[in-house]
This record gives sequence, structure tokens and C-alpha cells, in this order.
Amino acid sequence: MTGPFTPGGTVSPNAFPCGGCGARVEFAPGTAAMRCPYCGYEQQISHGDRQIQEHALAELGSLPRKPVAQLAAYVYVCQRCAAQTQSNDTATLCQFCGSPLVLDPQASGQIMPEAVLPFMVDRNGVRESLRKWINSRWFAPNALKKVSEAESTKGTYVPHWTYDSQTYSSYSGARGEHYYVTETFTNSEGRTETRQVQKTRWYPVSGQVSRFFDDVLVPGNTTNVPPAKVDALAPWPLPEAAPFAPQYMAGFTSLRYDVEPETGLDEAKRRMSSVIHDDCRRDIGGDEQRVDGVNTNYTALTFKLMLLPIWIACYLYGGKTWQILVNGRTGEVHGERPYSRLKIFLFALACLAVLVVVLYLWLHGHSTTTSTHPTTTHHR
Repeated sequence: MTGPFTPGGTVSPNAFPCGGCGARVEFAPGTAAMRCPYCGYEQQISHGDRQIQEHALAELGSLPRKPVAQLAAYVYVCQRCAAQTQSNDTATLCQFCGSPLVLDPQASGQIMPEAVLPFMVDRNGVRESLRKWINSRWFAPNALKKVSEAESTKGTYVPHWTYDSQTYSSYSGARGEHYYVTETFTNSEGRTETRQVQKTRWYPVSGQVSRFFDDVLVPGNTTNVPPAKVDALAPWPLPEAAPFAPQYMAGFTSLRYDVEPETGLDEAKRRMSSVIHDDCRRDIGGDEQRVDGVNTNYTALTFKLMLLPIWIACYLYGGKTWQILVNGRTGEVHGERPYSRLKIFLFALACLAVLVVVLYLWLHGHSTTTSTHPTTTHHR
């Protein structure tokens, strides 16, 4: 364990020596153990009697933390080869011997993680998920298949803030109810006809709705991975999260957050707001709804920092770097990929050919029907 962190200073990371051969152990995805990549020795991860705790928002003011803008890079001193590695990550690998470097969270200068969702998908699982994803991309270049073996694939824990709150909302708006009237009109042939036209009567309404929000997720790092891409990997099996333990980080990268919890709360309220608006519309009822204003009171606000597992794969194609993210728990894939102009052109050509054939058959059938129409002769 290390002492308090001084920005710009060095830190001694947690060491995870192998009890079998003395090399190193790393967290083994899909288990609750650390495993030596050389001799296979396993060591179980124990949490003791620790439970995941929610923290009252009022605690933020008393936490010993430094603003994100004041944090310098960490300088790790590898306990195996004594080399120094500079990184902004709270867990990484020694750039010289590959040993896991995991920072003591108390020395990070930031709020400590409360929970972690450990990796379930290993590297072989990532390859399988990528293979299935690639095969489903019809218009991707054939060369894209090489991404399943991307050398840059990295298992990374991405920090997320979670927020709980009981909400009480008062709203005002209007309920629309449909009715129909009969209108008279003149058609294209000059004949007078009638039709039913839908109208809407609006009635002013107001009311109250309430909802408890549990674990509203807000990405805590926006520099390394775009939040929209991370959101696309949802849903996450959050009930399967474990109390934080540094052993889960061994052999993986763990990013430090660059979104302060107060800023994350603003985003959480925005996400809650869209759900509350849906609740208001359901409460209004009728055929149509209009919500003019909502006033929400947030009570019993709590938060925690949770680490979520993501495999990040980057590959170069056409002179551009493309990024693919894989949910390290479920195998869900979301990523960027190039399009093959040739495949798109051939598909469009095939569609055009089908359209021409269908049009020809229709015209030919219509012509045949016309030419074979029977003629009736009347005799006296």
C-alpha cells in the first residue's frame, strides 16, 4: 500500500506475485480469481464482509479529493523490474516487463470506486463477438475481417457515476381527445362525396407523478471513450457488480474519471427528466398529450463510483483509425467501420435489376390480359 499521492510524484503500485512460480497473477475474466499466465496458479479474490454502499450527496463536500484539472500523471515504479511508467490511468501495465500496475485507490487523489463489474468476456470471447459483428456488416470491406485479430485490443475499466433518487414531479399540460366530423368535397371527376375528418379537442390538465430511480448511469470519462458509444453498449447487468477490489484491475487498464460527480449529477437529472416526461404523458391520458411544464423535487440523492468493463479495439484502414467497443460482460459490440463502395454499387445494381424484371413482368402480364379479353358477338 502507498502513502498519500503527490501530483507529479512516484507511486508504488500494488504487487500481485504468483504463489506458484513467483511471476505475476492477473484477473481471470469469468471467474472470481487471479491466475498466473505462466504456471496456471490461481488465487481467489476475497471481499471479506464488505458490501457495496450508496453515498449521500452531502458527503461530497467532506471527501479528500483533488479537482480533475489539478491531477498530474501518475509515475508508477514497477516492483518487479523497478522501471518507471507514466500514465493517467489508475491501472496499467509496465511498459518494460508487462507486470500489472494497479494504483492504491487511496493514493489516486480522487474518489474511491465503490463497485466494479468484473470482466466476463476474455480475449477469445472478444474475437468471437467481433467475428459475429463483422459478418453481420454487409457493406463492410472484406479486409475488415482482420479486426478480429487487432493487436490493439485492450481490456479497460471505464468509470461511471451511478445516482439514486426519489423524485416527485408536478406538471401542467393538455390532454387531446379525438372526434370526427363529416366533410363534403368534390372529387376529381366532379362528383360530390363525403369523408370523416379527425379533429382534436384540448383540455388543460395538471397533476403529480413520482418515481424512484436506481443506478442512473453517467459515464465518468469523456476523453478516452465517447459517452454515446459507451451508452450504446447498454444494458449492463449492474446487480452482478462486486465490491471494488484492486485485484480485478490486475492485467487490465483502468481509466480515472474526468467528470466530477457534481457535473455527472446534472447529466443524471437530464436522463431522469426524459423518463419523468413519459410518466407525465401516461398520467395525462387521452389520445394526445402535451406537457408544458414540469417541476421536479429530487430527494434522498445518493451516488457511487462504479467501474464497467469494456474491450477497446482500434485498427487502421484507409489511412484512418477506427474504434470498436465490446461490452466486457455481455459481448455486445458497437463500433465504427468503413463502407465498401463496390458492395454498395453492386447491391444498388442488383436492386435495379430486380425492379426492371418486376416491371417487365407486370407490363407483360397487363398486355397479355388486354389482348386476350374475350369479344362477345350478339346475333338476332
